[in-house]
Amino acid sequence: MQPQHACPCGSGKPYGECCAPLHRGERGAATAEARVRSRYSAYVLKDGDYLRATWHTSTRPALLELADDTTRWLGLRILATAQGGEGDESGSVEFAADYAGGQLHERSRFVREGGRWRYLDGERLPPVKVGRNEPCPCGSGRKFKRCCG
Repeated sequence: MQPQHACPCGSGKPYGECCAPLHRGERGAATAEARVRSRYSAYVLKDGDYLRATWHTSTRPALLELADDTTRWLGLRILATAQGGEGDESGSVEFAADYAGGQLHERSRFVREGGRWRYLDGERLPPVKVGRNEPCPCGSGRKFKRCCG
């Protein structure tokens, strides 16, 4: 992905200023929400090494293979956060990640490990309904009913 392109996480910033520095290890995520955004972008970009590196050692999978993953991610919406700020040691982030054909709605738990935010685990939740007249989660700027609905 080119640094000047919009970051997949939906922050509105260019990738080179948003998630790219985290993916390259140039800086850490300041908050649990920033970690969610960077992990979402890593899924979009199929960066399994980054995902494993940001997983807590107690729950990290031995292998994470994304090369054959054909998921077409459409957008990320942060729905709620609890703690997970710069001075906290734990926190949670509820998000909806839309993909072609479905949605991942999860409340993820994060803890600091070695001073860095790590994904501990997540609770799957029922899909969040998108109203017909709401903006489409894919980021097109059109209403849901005129786009992906």
